[in-house]
Order: sequence, then C-alpha cells, then structure tokens
Amino acid sequence: MSRDENPTVYSTEWGDLRKKKKPKRGTAPQASLPPEKQTVYLHRESKGRGGKTVTLVKNLQLSPTDLKALSKELKRLCGTGGTIKNGVIEIQGEHRQRISAYLQGQGYRVKIAGG
Repeated sequence: MSRDENPTVYSTEWGDLRKKKKPKRGTAPQASLPPEKQTVYLHRESKGRGGKTVTLVKNLQLSPTDLKALSKELKRLCGTGGTIKNGVIEIQGEHRQRISAYLQGQGYRVKIAGG
C-alpha cells in the first residue's frame, strides 16, 4: 500500500494529524482598520438565550488577534463573561453604555441600536 492510500494519522511528535488544517492558499490574515475609520454598532439581544440579555458589538474590522484582545478588555471592563462568534463580540448582560464610552475613548464611532 502506498502512503497516499493510508496516510499517517497519529505521530508521537505531532499528535493527531487529522486535526491539523492546512492554511488556505491566497488568504492573508485580515488587517485591522484604525479605530477612526470604523463605526461600531452595539445591540442588545435576548432572543434564543433563555431570556438572558447579551450585548453584541458588531461591524468591527479587526484581525483575529486584535478582536480577541478587544473582547478580553471589554469583558474585564464589564466584569462579566463573553465570547466571539462570527466576528461579533458577545458580552453577557446589558452593558451598552459602558462599552460605548470605552470605545469612544479609543477613537471608534459608536451607534447604539436595539431595545
């Protein structure tokens, strides 16, 4: 049998090779736009969350590293948990005013929407 028909799936050095994804060709990491050129939308949502409210930070054009850093800072600022889903930062609870003040201080244009 050739190596192509039965590729190695586990290596003691590299672990499970089936989980390694090859980077796509021609896709460079997304570059972050400066805050002055971005308009951020803050939404409040509770639909599909058992009645619990979350604050959504939408329309950010940041690299994955910068998005993660901003998410961490917003969670620390609000003293609560959150996550990133599909490029949208979700912060648990109603924190639009606090997040708005912080983002405006960073130079973003902020629009508050929803409820």
